[in-house]
Amino acid sequence: MEIQQLTAKSFQYRRQILEIIHCANAGHIGGCLSCVDILNVLYNHMMEISPRSFANPAHDRYVHSKGHSVQALYAVLADKGFFPYESLLVKDRFGTHFIGHPTRDVPGIEVNTGALGHGLSVAAGMALSAKRDGLPTRVFTILGDGELAEGSVWEASIFISHYQLDNLTVIIDRNRLQITGPTEEVMKLEPLREKFTDFGFAVRTVDGNHIPSLVEVFSRLPFEKGKASLVLAETVKGKGISFMENQPPWHHRVPTAQEYEAALAELDALEDLWHRENHEPLP
Repeated sequence: MEIQQLTAKSFQYRRQILEIIHCANAGHIGGCLSCVDILNVLYNHMMEISPRSFANPAHDRYVHSKGHSVQALYAVLADKGFFPYESLLVKDRFGTHFIGHPTRDVPGIEVNTGALGHGLSVAAGMALSAKRDGLPTRVFTILGDGELAEGSVWEASIFISHYQLDNLTVIIDRNRLQITGPTEEVMKLEPLREKFTDFGFAVRTVDGNHIPSLVEVFSRLPFEKGKASLVLAETVKGKGISFMENQPPWHHRVPTAQEYEAALAELDALEDLWHRENHEPLP
């Protein structure tokens, strides 16, 4: 998918995230908006994952380690045809499988996640299994930066380095905020690039909300033979909605009816500006 198509998808997904969370009256909106551009590029440009290929053992695999931001993943999976988008508008109601964390009851989900710090270990196991089975499978996972306070992340990192899992790509959603405040105040992480380098990863930094930059950095995978690739994606929590951006309360808050309409209006204005600047016809 080309850059302009991917950019249009990000506007679509942001609207859908807002709608899903507004209808459910629950959801982690800030983190969804920070990571959705990464998911967009992974699913629509990088990975071989589709409803048709999902049963093939050689398909690429994705683990959503920051499971609380599942609404972004739901929007992308619906767009890829794993289930009808309308199914998401009853999220969190009795009897639905579309709950607040990923579950394998949902088509397209590889593994249940949500207990922070576990996703990297699972992804590492998948990558090692693929190597030992001689499969071309690539494994991708997104971790939240607040998640890095979990010791299991660093245990998995030692394992990944030891087994030289260069078929694994780890993306850190570095939006610098978690539920209780800035990451550097809650649990200092910096110097983060140097830490992951010392743990044996090949690290690259990218603007995680800029589609062309994401396409470019992912085109260079794997960064080094014999090393797992780590993308340190500098993102903005609540990206795309001015009154949500970099605001800790929007980690887990539902917009009122007025806020919902204001957020949609902002996205409409941003998309209109993008079309005009890029000489794209308006939909």
